[in-house]
Amino acid sequence: MDTLADRAMAAYREVTRESRFVPYFRVATPGIELGSLQIGSRPARRKAGGGLSGLRAIPWIFAWSQTRLLLPAWLGIETAVQDAVDEGGLPELREMAANWPFFRSTLSLLELALAKADERIAARYDALLVPVELAGIGEGLRARLKQMRSVLLELLDQDELLETDPTLQRSLQLRRAYLDPINLIQAELLRRQRKTDDAQLQDALLATVNGIAAGLKNTG
Repeated sequence: MDTLADRAMAAYREVTRESRFVPYFRVATPGIELGSLQIGSRPARRKAGGGLSGLRAIPWIFAWSQTRLLLPAWLGIETAVQDAVDEGGLPELREMAANWPFFRSTLSLLELALAKADERIAARYDALLVPVELAGIGEGLRARLKQMRSVLLELLDQDELLETDPTLQRSLQLRRAYLDPINLIQAELLRRQRKTDDAQLQDALLATVNGIAAGLKNTG
């Protein structure tokens, strides 16, 4: 577990400390707009500046949830687990999942987050909001998300996410019919809002923020 934690942290920092990552975050998510919607009890940032260090944890997670990438929930874990599998550690990982409640609970939370994530939706945000010079960041993150899903299913010895909880699986499938269109509307609203300061657009954007949070049943 210590090895997994160290490798996951190193991979997470490698991505988030890359010079283009913060500019990508600012354009690919509604992180900036969340600070002006007055939906939290405190400012989105602890201090002025454009870096991640001053950003509060809740808007950081909330922004990625809105785009359905849910990056803070899994980034780095895909690298750590894949490395362990490649080194022949799959039997031990499965034993940990079967016999260690803490590890199993952690995997269950990860599985739920991945079930809510959707790289196709995240790609739509990128297509509308991200300039060409930053597009590679999003492509890389979505590839990591696919890897995370694949390696987790291998670890759990499952064909699909939440297959051991069909009730929850069905609930998420039903919500997607309402949630996905709201995401697509939000991405378009962000594109328009960034071109003009319009109160009606801001009200509509706030409605989509609430709708997505309700559909996911979590904010940050």
